[in-house]
Amino acid sequence: MIGSGGAGKSTFAKRLGDILNIKVIHLDSLYWNPGWVETSKQQWKQIVQQIITQDSWIMDGNYSGTLDMRFAACDTVVFLDIARRICLWRVIKRAVQYRNKCRPDMAEGCPERFDLEFMLWVWNYKKRTRPKIVRLLKENLNNKEVIWLRSDAEVERFIAGMKAA
Repeated sequence: MIGSGGAGKSTFAKRLGDILNIKVIHLDSLYWNPGWVETSKQQWKQIVQQIITQDSWIMDGNYSGTLDMRFAACDTVVFLDIARRICLWRVIKRAVQYRNKCRPDMAEGCPERFDLEFMLWVWNYKKRTRPKIVRLLKENLNNKEVIWLRSDAEVERFIAGMKAA
């Protein structure tokens, strides 16, 4: 599950995990240490390597340094390509909702905060990060199931279809 901050990755992953009865792994909860301290690159790659060797998983998060590893290991990629204004609204709403509290998909000791750097990352996602994602998706169209959802309506139709199946 990849997409901009605020695209709904964690919520979608949880819903899909409940439907399929597959363990959901929120990368934010593993990457960040208390006080918003980042995991070292070497340790992070080891953590992701351990996860991708499991039989089944649903993973949400971007973390481009391990994106190639995760693409190689997965059978399906879901890209939530949601409009920037919606993502920004959700990030602001989340900052208010969880102000000074840890949200369920985040590491302990990392209370939600309003972070201008993160807001700029969301704002610039379409220009900076999305092209790499699109390239990886196109490169993997023949050997992965690629699910590209561009709106909340498409997300809801997909979830409804999964429930019906």
